[in-house]
Amino acid sequence: MNNNMHGLALSIGFLCFAVAVTSTAEASTRFKVGERLGWRQPDENNTAIYSDWAANNRFVIGDSLYFEYHNDSVLVVDKAGYYHCNTARPIASFDDGKTLIKLDRPGFAYFISGFPEHCKNGERLNVNVMPAVHPSPPSPPSADVPPSMSPALSPEQSSGVSVAVSSSGFMLISLAVVLLVSSTTAPY
Repeated sequence: MNNNMHGLALSIGFLCFAVAVTSTAEASTRFKVGERLGWRQPDENNTAIYSDWAANNRFVIGDSLYFEYHNDSVLVVDKAGYYHCNTARPIASFDDGKTLIKLDRPGFAYFISGFPEHCKNGERLNVNVMPAVHPSPPSPPSADVPPSMSPALSPEQSSGVSVAVSSSGFMLISLAVVLLVSSTTAPY
């Protein structure tokens, strides 16, 4: 394989890797509530465990919460149910010990233990679910950018590879395209 073809193969490989990494980064996340402690009544000196945990995570539509517990339950409740530890009218109730709840709409979601005393002692969680982020298309170069700085490629430079990517992977893909173009046009 000559150097030109080798460079092209490396560039295409890098492009595929970048797309795979970007796709993985955009996948939904499964959060284990309370991490290693799971869903349980907090210790007396650690009643903010679930609010602290929620504050350290970012939730988007499509993510899910995994509650793991023993001799307890999880209730999905409204805001008033959350603040008053009211178990009378839950939106949903689970007691299977391993509950997975998909976050399917933006806004706050509220969860409490089915045991009012556990809830009053801190076994409750509210999470703010953010809308899924959709990348905006790149803006065209401004008129004051010199032509040599423009990201547009001439038909002779274009590789014919077209990929839809998120904004988080845009830089990786841009680098791969530059490598691809330079490997096909650089003399060796």
